[in-house]
Amino acid sequence: MSIASTPLTASVTPSQVDQKKLKSRIVHIGFGAFHRAHQALYTHDVLEKTAGDWGICVISLFSGHELIKKLRAQQHRYLVAEKGAHKTIVKEIASVNESLHPMLDGKQAVIEKMAEQQVEIVSMTITEKGYCIDHTTGKLDENNPLIQNDIATPSEPKSAIGYIVEALRLRRERGLQAFTVMSCDNVQENGHNAQIAVLGLARLQDNELAQWIESHTTFPSTMVDRIVPAVTPETLTEITAMTGVDDPCAVACEPFRQWIIEDNFVQGRPDWNIAGAEFVQNVVPFEEMKLRMLNGSHSFLAYLGYLGGYQHISDTMANPCYQQATLDLMLKVQAVSLNMPVGTDLAGYAELLIKRFSNPSLKHQTWQIAMDGSQKIPQRFVGSLLFHLQHESDYKWLAMGIAGWMHYVGGVDEQGKIIDVRDPLAQTFIDINDSHYNHPQRVKALLGIDSIFDKALLANDEFVETVTTAYQLIATHGAKQAVTSLSSL
Repeated sequence: MSIASTPLTASVTPSQVDQKKLKSRIVHIGFGAFHRAHQALYTHDVLEKTAGDWGICVISLFSGHELIKKLRAQQHRYLVAEKGAHKTIVKEIASVNESLHPMLDGKQAVIEKMAEQQVEIVSMTITEKGYCIDHTTGKLDENNPLIQNDIATPSEPKSAIGYIVEALRLRRERGLQAFTVMSCDNVQENGHNAQIAVLGLARLQDNELAQWIESHTTFPSTMVDRIVPAVTPETLTEITAMTGVDDPCAVACEPFRQWIIEDNFVQGRPDWNIAGAEFVQNVVPFEEMKLRMLNGSHSFLAYLGYLGGYQHISDTMANPCYQQATLDLMLKVQAVSLNMPVGTDLAGYAELLIKRFSNPSLKHQTWQIAMDGSQKIPQRFVGSLLFHLQHESDYKWLAMGIAGWMHYVGGVDEQGKIIDVRDPLAQTFIDINDSHYNHPQRVKALLGIDSIFDKALLANDEFVETVTTAYQLIATHGAKQAVTSLSSL
């Protein structure tokens, strides 16, 4: 039985939110697992404590129309299982009051919803790729097929950015206030990236519209943190077994959560701080802390863990050598490269991350984290690499992580099995794999991808040699031995 028709058991914390009172004051693009377990849950907690009316209309633009149908069938309610090492708490979430999908409702319905007067925030979790930013130039990628469509036919957008620009155009024509555009993606300076993309597309369509958007809307940055593994059939089966509720929209996550928000909203906003969020004037230091210490370590574990035969992050952490290497990476490499507010306890943060990574209840796949590495490495590794090269300090852990990524995108694991490499530059990797046969040549070819690596890195012979040595170590002895050797290198 579904959540809509099943009396909730004692093991589920039922929602106290009256959905009939909610208005779609937030439109959120991307009904993925992370949104369900993070922003929607924060909003739900605020609603339970304040009895406000900040409802969320969720929109999936591409895949996910079947999930939207299922969400509607259960009155937009779903379950979140917060899985600790020793205890799981399941909550019913009811902050979503409406949903749309172009395949179900048409593009105009999506645009019109964003253009409605009561909508004050359009937020999004669309992954790095969704912003259509050229990482080489830092500007909108005008050659992206989605953007080319949105330039040619603005009223029939395909990209999330195109939908936002078209909705803002309608609001301007109708004399309505602009909404706040808020990114909730795990992207450094995500608000700045959203602004670059939206203004970049608007200028290509209508310069006066771009000027209006620049003057009338805001793009607050946020730092989001919660480990939310991809939902699998096993996830849903486990939640059903715990609760007796068949909920296809359910998600599982860790108990920890964090949300730091730049307080820069052109209209209103929920008091998310009531639910534990923190409003600040400058998010950047916290973003860098998380991207380098948490996400950088995740990537390190994803590539070297996958190559070492580990399916989940917690499996890698059961190996003392991986755990020590991760802690060293956090404290000896990433933490020292940061410029944090006085009093920030980076050692305590690192210890907390080790515990979170070690949580055996979370089945966070190394393969999932390894996806889209070309979009992630610049934020997670390159900034701290440049710091250590400038200060002539030790960065061997980063070199090993990059070497692990290089082996991973080679497309074959240590047992000779094909790796399903999911990345926007997958064809580039294939071309390099086919053209470069010895280790040094392949390392240089990958380091030469300037959308990933700063040109100064390829020009630094000592750095190239360090990565090549790490690459050869993995090739000769395997990822596990390579990680083990970090304590003695």
